[in-house]
Amino acid sequence: MLFTLLFVCQANLCRSPMAERLARLRLARDGATGVEVRSAGTRALEGSPMHPVAMRVLAERGADPEDFASRRVTEKVLDEADLVLTATRHQRAVCVSMAPEMVGSTFTMRQFGRMLAAADRSRAPAPDALSDRVRRAVAARATLQPVAPEEDDLADPVRDPIDAFRRCADAIEGVLDGVLGRLIAR
Repeated sequence: MLFTLLFVCQANLCRSPMAERLARLRLARDGATGVEVRSAGTRALEGSPMHPVAMRVLAERGADPEDFASRRVTEKVLDEADLVLTATRHQRAVCVSMAPEMVGSTFTMRQFGRMLAAADRSRAPAPDALSDRVRRAVAARATLQPVAPEEDDLADPVRDPIDAFRRCADAIEGVLDGVLGRLIAR
């Protein structure tokens, strides 16, 4: 059974494409199968190329930046996803307002990382299926302390120099280490 992970940012030019491509790289390196990774933007212009600096940062990290075209988040795109991870709280709200049935499977990247960590601290045996791991993380959400928006939101580097893109990629990789490591662990 295929598990679809969707990353969402605003324009689908920097953060979500970097998350998509870095996740694909991580999954390939780990030999993980059965996971499809996509990205979209709440205000994306369909078919736009990835930001050239984001492409450069991905290439520096060994991820494939080629053959990318932005796409806009739609209800259909959301319905096709098993898990939606957004760059900011605002983008999460946009996704949930567009597809209210996705409220239990749409989170900021950083929030979901905290949820999985909390689920791992429980004494219950680790579930086998990715969908079970997501459900377990959602259940752990109630145990989390509230955080400030800057602890949930991933800053947009679009108008900043390359160092901001590198910091953004570092933050994404930190989240992916926790999220993919915990989701894919057998």
